[in-house]
Amino acid sequence: MPRPDPTAVKTIPANAENRYEVTRADLPLSCPMPGMSLWNSHPRVYLPIEASGRAKCPYCGADYVLVD
Repeated sequence: MPRPDPTAVKTIPANAENRYEVTRADLPLSCPMPGMSLWNSHPRVYLPIEASGRAKCPYCGADYVLVD
């Protein structure tokens, strides 16, 4: 069975930014987010952003801002 081509799947780098804008479609919010490459990142953690509109990842320090 052939192996999948990792270059065929487009992912965004995990922890490449200090600030990410997310929408309600991204909830529940986790860092790293789905679609980020995970091989060089930290364990997934879910962040409570609904109440304040802001969240900070305790692992990498990325700031998330909820926008509508």
